[in-house]
Amino acid sequence: MPDPLRLGIAGLGTVGRGVVKIVQRHADLIAARGGRPVVITAVSARNRAADRGVDLSGYAWEDDPVALAQRADVDIFIELMGGSEGPARAATEAAIAAGKDVVTANKALLAHHGQWLAEAAEAAGGVIRFEAAVAGGIPAIKALTEGLAGNQITRVMGVMNGTCNYILTRMENTGLPYAEVFAEAQGLGYVEADPTLDVGGIDAGHKLSLLAAIAFGTRVSFDAVDLEGIECVSIDDIRQAADMGLRIKLLGVAQMTGRGLEQRMSPCLVPADSPLGQLPGGTNMVVLEGDSVGQIVLRGAGAGEGPTASAVMADVIDLARGTRLSTFGRPAASLVDAIAAKATAPAPHYLRMTLQDKPGALAKIATVLGEAGVSIDRMRQYGHADRTAPVLIVTHKTTRDAIDVALAGFAATGVMVGDPVALRIEPV
Repeated sequence: MPDPLRLGIAGLGTVGRGVVKIVQRHADLIAARGGRPVVITAVSARNRAADRGVDLSGYAWEDDPVALAQRADVDIFIELMGGSEGPARAATEAAIAAGKDVVTANKALLAHHGQWLAEAAEAAGGVIRFEAAVAGGIPAIKALTEGLAGNQITRVMGVMNGTCNYILTRMENTGLPYAEVFAEAQGLGYVEADPTLDVGGIDAGHKLSLLAAIAFGTRVSFDAVDLEGIECVSIDDIRQAADMGLRIKLLGVAQMTGRGLEQRMSPCLVPADSPLGQLPGGTNMVVLEGDSVGQIVLRGAGAGEGPTASAVMADVIDLARGTRLSTFGRPAASLVDAIAAKATAPAPHYLRMTLQDKPGALAKIATVLGEAGVSIDRMRQYGHADRTAPVLIVTHKTTRDAIDVALAGFAATGVMVGDPVALRIEPV
């Protein structure tokens, strides 16, 4: 029997506990599939005395994750602490310097430092695997680096934050406003301590930037992701979308165009009967499009103990088998800096605004749209109240640049009440 593959786990929260449970419950299955036993030798977490519901008595304990990363009896350092800086970064760098392989669920760390870490790992003969960092239990990384390796990837798209999808689905199902559903999600523990990581699109943007690097052979460029969260989405938007046979999703899209790499994470409208439109609750979906394979749709649990720990162990078993891939699917030194590009492909857009209820107000808005080169497909006024007139406009296909020109022009008309909402209707 080959020697055991020895794991050191830093971080014993939800995912860390899940990994311990899988190793303890499926030791024989893992050994059979990986070709060698996989054992945990040491662990680290902030609070040694906490009751985590798993037996840790057989493992060495390190208060300092850097010390764990440097232990001679650890072959794979599993980083499950989170955060782009601090202990997670220091311990990962220490593991690489010590010649360890690294498995991580930390999308923020890789989105901000992935290129440097990948180059360092490859120079040291190590491997970084991060299936669990993107879309929980969905094997999106493996699909791109292995299953679709023979394809020129044309587009990566998906719903990659379960909290946002839960909020939008709950609003539609209950008719409750955003603020109430957000508070409910917080009470259930679905929202990060810093809510903007979820509802501001940052968490999902980290994931999109990692997928884009693999798909298009570019260095990770999270700073180039065009981010817009779901805070602007109202229950009126949800209802109006439903009336048009559409649903609102926080949708990530990455594609290489003639002008450069387009990466955007923003609320969009999609057909209600499409796979993305039918995605419920906290579920995630990643859509991959290649020149030979066409469109592949991957759907599953995007977070949680079991699904994310499952993804961690998939990477561990690959390493046990001897499968050693470059971090982003090709040598890090061969990755190129992407030219950031804004979305240029025309698409219909949904515009919602509130106008002063007085003669000529709507005509002024129509004039601004015409001057910006935006053609109106449908227009509707509804629910007049308090001398205001809510207005809904759906445009013909146009660019976001033209929409932005129109939005700037609206402010100068003197008839707007509050800020307008503009959402792209994404072809899927």
